[in-house]
Amino acid sequence: PLDEYAIAARLSYFLWTTTPGEALMQAAKAGKLSKARGRRRQVERMLKDPRATALIDSLATQWLNLREIDFTAPDTRLYPEFDETLKHAMLGETRAFLEKLIGENLSATNIIDSDFAMLNSRLARHYKIPGVHGEAMRAVPLKPEYHRGGIITHASVLKVTADGTVTSPVLRGVWINENILGVKIPPPPDNVPAIEPDIRGATTIRELLGKHREDASCAACHIKIDPPGFALENYDVIGGWRTRYRTVRTKTNGPKVEPGYAMPDGREFDGIGQFKELVLQDPRQIARNFATKLATLSTGAPISFAGRAAIEDILTQAQPSGYGVRSLIHAVIASPVFLNK
Repeated sequence: PLDEYAIAARLSYFLWTTTPGEALMQAAKAGKLSKARGRRRQVERMLKDPRATALIDSLATQWLNLREIDFTAPDTRLYPEFDETLKHAMLGETRAFLEKLIGENLSATNIIDSDFAMLNSRLARHYKIPGVHGEAMRAVPLKPEYHRGGIITHASVLKVTADGTVTSPVLRGVWINENILGVKIPPPPDNVPAIEPDIRGATTIRELLGKHREDASCAACHIKIDPPGFALENYDVIGGWRTRYRTVRTKTNGPKVEPGYAMPDGREFDGIGQFKELVLQDPRQIARNFATKLATLSTGAPISFAGRAAIEDILTQAQPSGYGVRSLIHAVIASPVFLNK
C-alpha cells in the first residue's frame, strides 16, 4: 500500500501533472488521504481547480494521440480549406468536450455518441453546422444531418488517424479498436505488404482491402479492424463530411464512399449512425476501456492480468451514474490499482 505522501504524489501527478501543493501535503500529514472521504474531498477540490486542465491535456495527448496532429500535413491541392485556425479549433473542440464530460459527470458513452458538440464559428463552418458565431467554444445541440456526436467524429481524431492525402480504414480501424473499444490488434506479419491507396481514384480502398483479406493471416485481424474503419469513411483527411472521395484528378467528384460493413459478429450497418448504435449496445465495454486508460495514466503502468478484477469493480462503482466520467475518475482513485505499488 502507498503511504499518505505517495498517495499525494500520485494524485497530483495524475490530476495536475505536477508535484503536490501545500493543501495536499497538509492532508497527507493529517493522515486523510488513506481514508475514502478525505481522498474524495481532495479529488473534488483538485478537479475544480484550473490546474485540472493538465488532466485534459494528458487525456488528449496520451489517450487520443492528439500530440500527433502535425505528424502529416494535408495536401493543399486537395484540402485548400485547412489552415492553422482550423487546426487549433479541432484541438479546442476535443479539450472542451473532455472538460464538459468531467465537469458535468456525463456518461463515457459520449465518447461514441453525444447529442451536442463543442464548437466555435470556424469549426462549425467546417462541419457545415449553421448558427454558431464567435471564437469561443460552446455546446451546440446536434441534429442527425450534421453527422457528428462523440469523440470518434471529432476532426482532431479524424486528422490524426489519416495521412495528408487519403484516409485508411486500416489506420482508423486499429485506432478505434485499441483506443476506444479496448481491443488489442497485433502487428501485421512481416511478409504482408502495406496497402498503397490509389490517389487517382481508379481503385477504391474497399477493393484493395478485399484482395488483402484473401490472405488468411490477414483476415483474422481485419474482421475486427475493418468495421470501424469503414464506418468512418464518410469523413475525409481533415474530418469533413463527404459522400465522394477527393482525388488529384477530380478534386471533389471521385468514387462514391461506401461506409457500410458488418461487425465481427455479423451485425450489419450502413454507416456511422448505425455503427454507433451497435457499439452502444454494450456501454460497459466503452466504460471499461476508458477506466483502463485512466488507471494506466494515473499509475504510469499498464493494467496487469490481476488488475482486471479491479477494473470491473471500478465499473460497478460507476454504473449507477451511467458510467459518468467524473465517477470513473473517483472510482479509479479509490481502487487498489491506484492505492498500491
